[in-house]
Amino acid sequence: MRHYELTYIIASDVDEEGFRNVLAQVQQWVEELQGRITETYQWGRRKLAYQISEYTEGYYITQQLEMQPQTLSELDRNLRLYSPIIRHLIVRADE
Repeated sequence: MRHYELTYIIASDVDEEGFRNVLAQVQQWVEELQGRITETYQWGRRKLAYQISEYTEGYYITQQLEMQPQTLSELDRNLRLYSPIIRHLIVRADE
């Protein structure tokens, strides 16, 4: 398994329950792909550097993952299609 860092922005119009649901959904996807989340950092609500769709603010989340490289494309696809997440980035973490 390799170590990855996933950072994503949740839309600012998501309520507290929706926010928890997004975190649970991402964790479910990772676990379904035989991976695991080792750490989660919640940056809180921040102003975006530029407008994304109609959003000027969002909730930033960074998570440390352990996953097989061949499963990343499926996770990336799920994140891209999930509407509460307006941007995401997966990078390989240094070991």
